[in-house]
Amino acid sequence: MPYARPTLTALRNTALQDITTSGVPGLDGLLRNAVLRVLAWCIAGLTYSLYGFLDWISREAVPFTATDEFLRGWAALIGIYQLDAVAASGTAQFTGSPGITVHTGSTLTRIDGTPYVSTADASSDASGTVVVPFTASITGAITNCDAGTPISLDLPPSGINASGVTVGPTLGGADQETEDALRTRMLKGYADPPHGGSASDYIGWATSVPGCTRAWVIAEGQGPGTVVVYVMFDVVNASIGGLPIGTNGASSHEYRANTATGDQLLVADAIWPVQPVTALVYVVAPVPLPVAVTLKDLSPNTADMQAAVLSSLTDMFSHTAQVGGTIYPSDIYEAVLLTPGVQHFEVITPTAPIVAGPGQLQIMGAFTSQ
Repeated sequence: MPYARPTLTALRNTALQDITTSGVPGLDGLLRNAVLRVLAWCIAGLTYSLYGFLDWISREAVPFTATDEFLRGWAALIGIYQLDAVAASGTAQFTGSPGITVHTGSTLTRIDGTPYVSTADASSDASGTVVVPFTASITGAITNCDAGTPISLDLPPSGINASGVTVGPTLGGADQETEDALRTRMLKGYADPPHGGSASDYIGWATSVPGCTRAWVIAEGQGPGTVVVYVMFDVVNASIGGLPIGTNGASSHEYRANTATGDQLLVADAIWPVQPVTALVYVVAPVPLPVAVTLKDLSPNTADMQAAVLSSLTDMFSHTAQVGGTIYPSDIYEAVLLTPGVQHFEVITPTAPIVAGPGQLQIMGAFTSQ
């Protein structure tokens, strides 16, 4: 049974009662500004502060409720560390005269003001095209961008146009891991410690990569001795449903299979140093299976309520859907029902369980409210 912390008022009343019932003559009634009344209030305030300190100790003394440096300390005991924000990297294409070099350290600026810096010398070819590799000068998911995003050289060398575009998606940027996400990984680590290459180990290794939020493991998914790891990047790639951006494959250190690119390569290279030495690990993107949801008689059927219901459904898919798993109409019903403010509704579609095939993952599709 939880301990009921006394309120400040209760502590004041207790202190006054103890004084007035102490048996000292003349203390049966204390005036408003009596010295003993003031002392009783001071003692009650100090005691209330001590109760607060004990409450704080009780929270930080266990991993379930610890915060800040104490949460990080509990996680570090089992080798789990809060993921720092990281910068994205990519390439940009510029045009100009042939044979002009853009040197390492040249600064670039995306159209929205996000700064980058070139990471290697690059020279324009015979057609005057130069492809410059770069990394962001700041960290966070904001440094990611799509292919074809306008970007410019701040001080272009003579003969090279300042304006250019990114070549392929700029990937790898992620915000610092939240305390809730760190706590989730930490508690999984305590509940299921490493087992030398079990399925849960691969999931832990994958989700330790900044931006990777979910993972599933299929043993021998590409034949004997192989491990297939499906990954999702729900936050940094939210605009495309959380799917990883890149091509499927193995680590850049693996000679037995094609090398992955993009998000898949980030995960594959992170798993490589800790995986069992004989395993051939493929990191792949799930095949999306959009699920259209149609409601009837939603009340209130306002734009704000529809947005809230869509958010609840999207959240349900991100927590419930499994690669090769099943989403039931009851899952849809529960997600809508738990949306604050919903009074009544009827689920028109789906009317039957949505079963994902091998490698498929259900994601939120079109949402309609009739």
